[in-house]
Amino acid sequence: MIAILVSACVSLLVALLGTPLFIKFLIHRNYGQFVRQDGPTAHFTKRGTPTMGGVVIIGATLVGWAMSYVVSSIVSDTPRTPSVSSLLVLFLMTGLGLVGFFDDFTKIRKQRSLGLSPRAKIIGQGVVGVTFAVLALQFPNENFRTPASTHISFLRDTNIDLAFAGATVGLILFVLWANFLITAWSNAVNLTDGLDGLATGVSVIVFGSYILVSIWQLNQSCQILDAAGPRCYEVRDPQDLAIVAAAIMGACVGFLWWNASPAKIFMGDTGSLALGGALAGLTILSRTEVLAVIIGGLFVIIVLSDVIQIGYFKMTGKRVFKMAPLHHHFELSGWGEVTIVIRFWLIAGLFAGLGLGIFYAEWVVS
Repeated sequence: MIAILVSACVSLLVALLGTPLFIKFLIHRNYGQFVRQDGPTAHFTKRGTPTMGGVVIIGATLVGWAMSYVVSSIVSDTPRTPSVSSLLVLFLMTGLGLVGFFDDFTKIRKQRSLGLSPRAKIIGQGVVGVTFAVLALQFPNENFRTPASTHISFLRDTNIDLAFAGATVGLILFVLWANFLITAWSNAVNLTDGLDGLATGVSVIVFGSYILVSIWQLNQSCQILDAAGPRCYEVRDPQDLAIVAAAIMGACVGFLWWNASPAKIFMGDTGSLALGGALAGLTILSRTEVLAVIIGGLFVIIVLSDVIQIGYFKMTGKRVFKMAPLHHHFELSGWGEVTIVIRFWLIAGLFAGLGLGIFYAEWVVS
């Protein structure tokens, strides 16, 4: 528990104190946000606000995560080394954050609201995602458990095994499945990042939920003799996943201080892709891929609003919402930005609570 607390507290402080310094640097370099011309007119006042704040979130996460091992090693007087699972999630987060950084930097350099071409973005995400997926099925520990599993998971691994036709087919199908999740979650956070503090606040709630999930999996791990039984969890490194989730949550809390309305800085694609990638990594390695759809239900609703709007418009030439994603619909309906953000945070909290309730209830009744 000490490592988890240190991870959260250190990353929070780094983000809280480091963000204003980064804002000054961005203002000095004139690195500001460009706004869509077809978006709500109220957003035009946000033009020029420093962006690429995801750099702070990633940096604070890495510092908090690293310090947790240093402090826990000192306290226990036993050197602690990071697990492969934590390294994989951080690799996915940093790799997608780098793709987002190039996207943000392209927007600034070319003075437009569009960054990398869709093809370049997909290639970048694909390289990072495929590497993560392949490595996640390697590195078995002393109990022969790899970080990820070829089984589709809900609250734990189900009987649906992607390796039904052999290891090679299983690897290929798992890579495709993992990359679908990575793309879906990174785009979900990216679409949600449309109002001051919205995506950051929802991320605090979702990653906070995964701290609880990982701690419970640690206490009920099949690798612990006293917990081994029909209800135990096969997750390889639950404690390290909790440390990563705590570091990300802390970084988001510190960043939210400056990102809340009126935002002094935006996370940009650097942050949204990084957070989406980290969430995807946690769902895969904690064996809760489908449960995440409930815990991160607000992200899912916003993606669905965009899909419905595009699909319905292509079929009928008409729109379901005044504008998609969903939060812009409410903006154009006259809701204040702060009102939308707070109400969406409440909805996100309800989804997270429902997901955690289902997670615990399954263990109780199984």
